[in-house]
Amino acid sequence: MDKHIIFEDEQIRVIFLRGSSDELIFSFGDLITRAKGLSINAEKSLSKYDFNVIGIMPKQKSWFPESSMRQMFAEIQELIAPFKTRIGYGGSMGGYAAIKYSNLLDLKRVVALVPQYSINPDDVEDPRYNMFFHAELNANMQIQPQDVSAEREYIVVYDPYCPEDRAQYVKLEQVLPHIHTLNLPFTGHDAIAVLASSELLHDFLLHDFDATYFYKKIRQVKKNSKFYYRKVIENLLPRHKNALGSILINNDLQLDNQFFDAKLKQQLLRELLSNKQVSQQDLMKLGIQVNLPQENRSQLLDSFGHGLVFNVISQKIESYAASAIALNHKFLIPIFAKGSALVQITLNDERYVVAMNDRHVIKLFKEHEPLTAGMHPIVMKKYSDFYVLSYKHLNLNNNEYGSHDFIEDTPETAQFVTQPFHP
Repeated sequence: MDKHIIFEDEQIRVIFLRGSSDELIFSFGDLITRAKGLSINAEKSLSKYDFNVIGIMPKQKSWFPESSMRQMFAEIQELIAPFKTRIGYGGSMGGYAAIKYSNLLDLKRVVALVPQYSINPDDVEDPRYNMFFHAELNANMQIQPQDVSAEREYIVVYDPYCPEDRAQYVKLEQVLPHIHTLNLPFTGHDAIAVLASSELLHDFLLHDFDATYFYKKIRQVKKNSKFYYRKVIENLLPRHKNALGSILINNDLQLDNQFFDAKLKQQLLRELLSNKQVSQQDLMKLGIQVNLPQENRSQLLDSFGHGLVFNVISQKIESYAASAIALNHKFLIPIFAKGSALVQITLNDERYVVAMNDRHVIKLFKEHEPLTAGMHPIVMKKYSDFYVLSYKHLNLNNNEYGSHDFIEDTPETAQFVTQPFHP
């Protein structure tokens, strides 16, 4: 593979990858794909089609300063002169550069995924990137009329529901002569990862623009992208609680147990357990494996009338409505009142003590199994009118959403009552 550095300064490293195409692709890196050896942004996909490529890779989080870009251009003019068709491609910071320097590099087409108009806080308020603005390096960095031309074709892909990217796009609309816009809803700033496809990139670079055609290709890529479903779930969950069930039903996901971070996984479990009957297949699709317990006894109620349970999936004490417990009795194990005693539950006909450490990590120990270092049993205390669950000097407190924490006081929300349980 013929690949070598053709320009380098403190801000950028520029690599030429020789191919056989008539077109010359300028591929701009972003904050993640910064200069590393001879690597080029989207190199695998571009090499597959044997494109001639100039990879412009940032060495700093400096948004391709104009001084570096003009010096680079002066040194590579002879190399790029034979290529009459030049195309720019990049995402985020790279998308910004592809647009900003489209006139300088005489690009026929620019494909920019979630680009910025500027990171100068005086131009656009964007807390993600304003911190990287340096007045000296980035003077007049906003995309201006003299940077672009109606003779060039600009394709922008972004999520119109992402407020930060929407603000950047609105500014771009005001300066670009015309934009071909492709919307990628509910994916946030992750268009590059969601649309990772050699075939789609090839079409973005060379296929005549046809929105219907591109949306069809995008749908095909999204259908096979686990990352896409993670972003959709993450963005839809707070607003459209039924969307998760539809996604699980209509898609054959098989995710690993590291796919969702702990916070999102807990949100997913709460929505699943509160709104639908959860099957083991649902959990497997989400990369969650669990031993199925069985229990058939009565329990405690919190101050909001919800049943107190041990959630074997999240490994936490929580509260759920009776209907949710009935639907998901294999995973939500009732905690029963037995007088003053250690808090225990029954799984697969075995008794377990519920214990916790000072970092509030809860674990189960078989009834006759020794506790590990740092773990202390949670104690149930019976009073005349209510029960309290305690860890050392702290008492279990609940809220209307079913979450619990341990506090020093004993308000009404830390008092539990009993009620017959009917499975």
